[in-house]
Formats: sequence, C-alpha cells, structure tokens
Amino acid sequence: MVVHLLLDTEVQDPPQVGFVVSKAVGNAVQRNVVKRRLRHAAASHLTTLPAGSLAVVRALPPSRGADYGRLDQDLSGSLTRAVARATARVVGRDHRST
Repeated sequence: MVVHLLLDTEVQDPPQVGFVVSKAVGNAVQRNVVKRRLRHAAASHLTTLPAGSLAVVRALPPSRGADYGRLDQDLSGSLTRAVARATARVVGRDHRST
C-alpha cells in the first residue's frame, strides 16, 4: 500500500483518512473487503496522526489476498513513514523561513 500525507500545522482539525481501492485490486466484493479492513485498521491508528493531517491510503493489488493483521501491520508502517517524512518537510520549511 501507499500512503500520501498532507500535514497542515496551522489547522487543529482531527486527522482524516481516505481510501483508494482501484479495480486492479479485484472485483467490487474484493475491493469492499479491502476497504472495510483498511478503514477498521486506520481507526486504530488515528491517534498516531498529527492534528490537521490528511492521509490518502492507496491499496495495491496484493492487498486483495492480505488478511486483516497484514493490512494493519502494513498500514501502521506506512503511516509511521509518512508522518516522519511530512514532519521533516514541515521542520525543514520552518528552518528556511527564519
């Protein structure tokens, strides 16, 4: 899976997560199963996202055969990396403006 994260430090809204599950993942039933599993996994990881963040989770075709535990593990790692990258960009931008 791929996670894109937009971090807006000026906004203190709760984090939001959206999902993209294309037809490459499978038929409608398979896509909905993947989306439901990802939605449930994301709910448990919302506390790890900073306020004002917008995340888009894009499921790749191998997600079709993954069980909930595997999707949760992949999502956790992807979100952690995305937050680290977004935080580094924000910190770098703040240092350049001073």
